[in-house]
Amino acid sequence: MPEQTLRRTPLYDRHVAAGARIVPFAGWEMPVQYEGIIPEHRAVRSHAGVFDVSHMGQLEIRGAGTIGFLQRALSNDLEKIGKGQAQYTLLLDERGTPIDDLIAYRFADDHVLLVVNASRVDDDREWILDRLPSDVVLDDRSDELAMLALQGPAALELVQLPDLEPFGFTRATVAGVPAIVARTGYTGEPGVELMIEPGRAGELWDALVAAGATPAGLGARDTLRLEVCYPLYGNDLDREHTALEAGLRWVCALDAKDFVGAAALRAQGEVGGYDRLVAFRALDRGVPRQGMPIGPDGTVTSGTMSPSLGIGIGMGYVPAASAMPGTRLEVDVRGRTLPVEVAKKPLYVKEKT
Repeated sequence: MPEQTLRRTPLYDRHVAAGARIVPFAGWEMPVQYEGIIPEHRAVRSHAGVFDVSHMGQLEIRGAGTIGFLQRALSNDLEKIGKGQAQYTLLLDERGTPIDDLIAYRFADDHVLLVVNASRVDDDREWILDRLPSDVVLDDRSDELAMLALQGPAALELVQLPDLEPFGFTRATVAGVPAIVARTGYTGEPGVELMIEPGRAGELWDALVAAGATPAGLGARDTLRLEVCYPLYGNDLDREHTALEAGLRWVCALDAKDFVGAAALRAQGEVGGYDRLVAFRALDRGVPRQGMPIGPDGTVTSGTMSPSLGIGIGMGYVPAASAMPGTRLEVDVRGRTLPVEVAKKPLYVKEKT
């Protein structure tokens, strides 16, 4: 079979011109780093960084039955949010394992936009299409929207932005470019995600960089999200572990409604004793990586050297008996034993000044 051609975002030429190292990711050619992961990570933690996340998918759900359908299809309770609010949620199968984790943006009772993982767009779309009622339509707008993430403690001050509460969103003009502006992100820092026409992406990118945002790649995005224990689909979330095992009971409205996978999760919750996705810190020099064994019966799902903490950190699935914070475990780092300690999430908490 011929190799699949990798796609490029509207900002590809700018990434190359800026000296970015380009890597394949979820079917796209994406910048993994510019100056380097550590300086980009620190720029986001200390000031502001801008990420090209145009590879993400956007599925628009419209029609009179939109909310009713999504209440059955998604794990979280959309009735808890109103117009102009967004919500983190899961698309589950009947076994309670995630098909995807995503953010739902409620524009109106008959209009919701789902921003989904790049690697899951096709599966999400087909799953939804197979179940759409007659009064709901799906429009895949992934090719019609580019997306930038402006993140960091100074992010909200670099350019004029609408005043929004976390997980609020609105339409506004940013640096002269019409955008959907959302107070969401994947770094643990304040910031916004901006959805715009692809043809205007370069203009907005240039304006944010000129205002002081540091271009940041996938490498820093990964270290930032892991420090605050945000799960990554394909690493920490998969079709082998349920939402309860992944520690995402809080986005499953099991007490409020029925949804696909709810029965399986309720049954698992009653039985208990299931594996848990835990966070851990290294107690010695060494860097845990995905796939490494955690003794006695666990596996690392994500691991890195934390630029903020200066130690190896990670997440992984372990038996329930090994999941309590403070539990000492061992990671097999290519034949060398690395002692680690299960820790409370998030691993990184910014000191208040």
